Amino acid sequence: MFVLTEMKDTVRIPPRLFNINLYDGIVESLNKKFANKVVHNVGLCIALWDVTTVEDSYIFPGDGSSHTVVHFRYVVFRPFMEEILQGRIKSCSKEGVHVTLGFFDDILIAADALQHPARFDENEQVWVWEYATEDGSHDLFMDVGEVIRFRVAEETFVDTTPSVPESGSDAKDTYDGDLKKSPYSIVGSISEPGLGLLSWWNNT
Repeated sequence: MFVLTEMKDTVRIPPRLFNINLYDGIVESLNKKFANKVVHNVGLCIALWDVTTVEDSYIFPGDGSSHTVVHFRYVVFRPFMEEILQGRIKSCSKEGVHVTLGFFDDILIAADALQHPARFDENEQVWVWEYATEDGSHDLFMDVGEVIRFRVAEETFVDTTPSVPESGSDAKDTYDGDLKKSPYSIVGSISEPGLGLLSWWNNT
């Protein structure tokens, strides 16, 4: 679920921070820039692990700040495909079951990846697994807040860098659409024995 990723960045230290140790300034700058941010095709950055290399610092004409190329390692959330994760149901919609890990919310278990057969209860706004037994079918509700175990089936990275609005009536809509996209999302599946709500299997 968490990986240690080697990264490289040019750290800019403003003059107001020249009174502190260079290493401390680099750490502060890296955490401010990357912590809790999604890096495209890398994952959700959690915390700085260490700084491996600090190259020479330079001050460019017209800019009083120092610029230092830094090599470092960052703890990143990026589960591998087919990994089993455990979270809680955040909400349900016709699209599927939305899951949160507490620190990451962009997880969807699509309707066709639920236990079969399943239906969406419009009144309760929850998905229901119609579990078949010898005594007939029993409704197992996927209520909000329940702990759920799922398999990672797909991941998607989206470049959410705002595009330059074009002239025209739909320019603002295009710009707003770029901002609403999630930079990193995961699609899960529970369509196999042992996956789904923990209460389903703990009570059997």
